[in-house]
Amino acid sequence: MSTAPPTSIEALMVPEVMEALRVSRSKVYDLIRSRQLESFTIGRSRRIAADSLRAFMSQRIEEAA
Repeated sequence: MSTAPPTSIEALMVPEVMEALRVSRSKVYDLIRSRQLESFTIGRSRRIAADSLRAFMSQRIEEAA
């Protein structure tokens, strides 16, 4: 499994986001709950658009600069 988010429009599962950010499941859900990371549900499953993950990471990089 690749650690970088895909470049095409794609919905990522929480474990994929965990791997990409190297954080725990609870941290991913904290980011979703605090609306720092946009997500949506399909049934009972939470999904994060790859573009949302890239935007989140870009924002963090800008804040660190």
